[in-house]
Amino acid sequence: MRTTRPLLAASLAFVTAVALTGCATGSTEETAEAAEGADAGTVSYSWDRNLAGEDEEPQYEETTVEVPVNPETIVVFDMASLDTIGALGGEVAGAPLESVPDYLQGYLADDAFNAGTLFEADLVAIEAQQPDLIIIGGRSTGLYEDLSEIAPTVDLSIAGSFQETLERNTTFLGEVLGAEDAAAEALAELEAGIEEARAATADAGTGLGLMVSGGRLNAMAPSEGDATGRNARGGLIYDVFGVEPVVEDVKSATHGEPVSFEFLLEHNPDFLWVVDRDAATGEENAQAAAAVLDNDIIKQTTAYQEDQIVYLNPTAWYIVFGGIDTTRIMIEDVLQIAE
Repeated sequence: MRTTRPLLAASLAFVTAVALTGCATGSTEETAEAAEGADAGTVSYSWDRNLAGEDEEPQYEETTVEVPVNPETIVVFDMASLDTIGALGGEVAGAPLESVPDYLQGYLADDAFNAGTLFEADLVAIEAQQPDLIIIGGRSTGLYEDLSEIAPTVDLSIAGSFQETLERNTTFLGEVLGAEDAAAEALAELEAGIEEARAATADAGTGLGLMVSGGRLNAMAPSEGDATGRNARGGLIYDVFGVEPVVEDVKSATHGEPVSFEFLLEHNPDFLWVVDRDAATGEENAQAAAAVLDNDIIKQTTAYQEDQIVYLNPTAWYIVFGGIDTTRIMIEDVLQIAE
C-alpha cells in the first residue's frame, strides 16, 4: 500500500491575486490612509454571512469588518487559517488547543491559551487576552455574534470553490500580516503543485474517494459546484485534483448511504483514495482503514492487485483542508501515484 512521501519542493514563481465573487464569498481591500470611513493600517474584509439557523433557509447579509494590519494577538478557531498564518510567518495567541494538529503546533505562541472548542468559545478567557483579531470558519461560524463583541471577527469558511477560497484567504492573511510577497509565492507554489498532481491523475484511470469510519465505507462524491461543508471535503479528490469518478453520478449510485465491499468490486475503480475518518478524529479503539479493507473481496479489486489503494493524510483531508501547509500535504498525497 502507498504511504506519504516528503513534501513538495517550493516553486519560486509568483501569481497575481484575482478578485473573486460568489454566493457566500469574501473579498479584501487594503484601506488607504486617506480612505473615507476607515483607519489607516487596516484591511477591509467582506463576506455574505448566513443569518438563518441550522435547519432554516439561508438568509445572507453582507458583513464588512476592518482588520488591523500586523495584529499582535490573534485568536483562531479555523485550523486552515492557523495553518496559513503560521506558514506566512505569523503566530497565533489562542485557539481550541485540543483541536490543533501536531504538525501545526509550532505555529502557536509558546504561551498560547485555550480559547475553547471548535463549537464553544471560552469568552472570558478570550476577552481577558484582548485580541486584535479573531478568525472563525467551518464548524465555528456560529460563534460570530459573541466573538465580534470582543474584537474584529472574520469568517474564512470555504465559499465558492476550494481554490478560490485558498487564494482569497491566503491573499487576505498576507495583507493582514504584511506578508503579501510570501502569500503570492505560496499561491504560485500550490498552483503549480496542484497542476502537477492533476497531470498525474489524468493518466491514472478511474478512481473512488472512500471515507472509512466505524468499519463502514462511504463513497465520496464530487461537489457539483457546491463546495461547502461536507461537499467540499468529499469532492476535493475529484474537483481539485482531477480524479475521474468510477461512477458517473456517485450520489445517485450510493443514495448517500454506506457502500459495501461488493460495490467496490462491482465498479472496480483503478484507484481507491482512502480517508480514515476515525484516525482524523482520534476515535479510540477504532479499526484502522487498512484493516477494514483487508479482506478477500477487496483483494480481488484492481486497486488492491495493482497496489493502487492510496491512504490520504486523514487530518489534512478531513479536518484542516484549506491551509498552505495542508495543501502541500494533499498535493504530495496525490503525487504518490507518480512515483
